[in-house]
Amino acid sequence: MKNKLASLIKWIKETKEFYNSDIYMREIHENPASVTREEHLENVEKVRNIVYSDKNKQEKTMEAVYRVFAVLFMIFFSVILVLTVSNLPATGADNNPANNEVAERYIEKGLEETGATNVVAGMILDYRAFDTLGESHVLFVAAIAVTVLLRLDKKERDPKDTKIRETISEAEEADRIFNTRHDTILQKVALLLVPVILMFGIYVVLNGHLSPGGGFSGGAIIGSAFILYLNAYGFGKASNVFTEKIYKRASVAALMFYAIAKCYAFFCGANHLDSHIPKGIPGHILSAGLILPLDIAVGVVVAWTMYAFVAMFRKGGF
Repeated sequence: MKNKLASLIKWIKETKEFYNSDIYMREIHENPASVTREEHLENVEKVRNIVYSDKNKQEKTMEAVYRVFAVLFMIFFSVILVLTVSNLPATGADNNPANNEVAERYIEKGLEETGATNVVAGMILDYRAFDTLGESHVLFVAAIAVTVLLRLDKKERDPKDTKIRETISEAEEADRIFNTRHDTILQKVALLLVPVILMFGIYVVLNGHLSPGGGFSGGAIIGSAFILYLNAYGFGKASNVFTEKIYKRASVAALMFYAIAKCYAFFCGANHLDSHIPKGIPGHILSAGLILPLDIAVGVVVAWTMYAFVAMFRKGGF
């Protein structure tokens, strides 16, 4: 039993590999093209026999133990979730968190404390501004992940280089096969709609503290205008405005402003200090303290992230 437990611990820590002494790895200097199809199938069969042979009983035992623990954990976690849900207060009950003093505070004191006539904007960009900051960072991290996975090399490939690598210029050339940028109807419609969509998106962003709207919805509208322009006119014209450098600077500046501004506001509020941030007159465009500039920052991140996703998936870069 002790030997089994010790082997399991080594297996979990990945300090023991069962196949190192049995599988042959081809040397780097050997030419893979020299392997025939028959030799390849023979090698595959050898590896299969090694992996599934009766000599690897210890490995099979570890896999069985792993499956048992996985099932037990799933059952335990499912029971915890079911018990948690069964103990939640009923809808409309007095002890339901949705009916407590927090929601009452948002509704009754929101205009006075935030200066925003839109209660939702006051809640997400003042009372719970750190949640919105996290959501904006989620978009930024998603854009970084897409960039890491899909970004192509900007430099032209050396003809003597045999590595399988694609450059942005090659991806753009391939993209032209399905590109509709020479569609006259699409270009004329985009010429008419893009300015209107941009103006409407800016209005939604700037009007977020006064009525339904804000950075997320307005940024999505502005991003759709960017994407429509790209589809109509292609990367050639779009790259004159939408560059990787501008995207990085705009996104980082917007997120840094958001974080610094709300840290300052929360620090002053937690220490009962005057932040000297005027709330203005409720209902005016320049009111609600930091909510308006924060909406602009969120809108910038959302719009640029949407465009970045399309650019990365289509040609691996801006």
